[in-house]
Amino acid sequence: MTDPMIQEDEYIPAQTRLYYDLHLPDRKPAPLLIALHGYGANKRQMMREARQIAPDNFVIVSLQGFHQHLKEPKEAGGPLRFGFGWLTNFRPEESVKMHHQAILDVTTKLIDAELVDPNNIFLLGFSQSCALNYRFAFTHPDHLRGVVGICGGLPGDWETSDVYQPSDAAVFHLAGNTDEFYSPGRVNDFAERLRLRARHVEFKTYEAGHEIVQPMREDIRQWLQRNI
Repeated sequence: MTDPMIQEDEYIPAQTRLYYDLHLPDRKPAPLLIALHGYGANKRQMMREARQIAPDNFVIVSLQGFHQHLKEPKEAGGPLRFGFGWLTNFRPEESVKMHHQAILDVTTKLIDAELVDPNNIFLLGFSQSCALNYRFAFTHPDHLRGVVGICGGLPGDWETSDVYQPSDAAVFHLAGNTDEFYSPGRVNDFAERLRLRARHVEFKTYEAGHEIVQPMREDIRQWLQRNI
């Protein structure tokens, strides 16, 4: 029974800093790749991946998730480690809104500084950030040139929401055939479902688990070069 003396879920607005790492090529303005890590990772890890993926002439932004949590040290008594995520079950719509605003803000900042070409913005996500990136791409259908999803899912309301709009942004979804979270049976209709709103969809399966392997890196690099 709810206590009538308690008013639940009152709130005060708050601001936080969202951190990112930035890689700049010699020639600018340049195409932009915004790379988002999966649950429990961080911006430095994803920047290392993105540097292996992006063509040399790309600006790279590795944005860090805003839900921070402690991770167990590898060895007992070792230093505590921190991981970051993008979404929780508590009021997920607020996390989605923050994710969208972070991408809009970082691209606006780089465009205003004449560092990136506004016609060549690409968004890449691994695991947890994958579905969030699809939410962004089709909520802002004219913002991106392309979106890459690796070992992740689609928005849970993909077929039912009227927020998502058709987009000319190219989509490349990559899956691992031994992925314990996104098995072949779970993802085998993703290409068909993505084509509900995306005109240009590529889907490919790799000899991989829930991970980014070298053939994926090579194929994404070539895909980015073709779609500039």
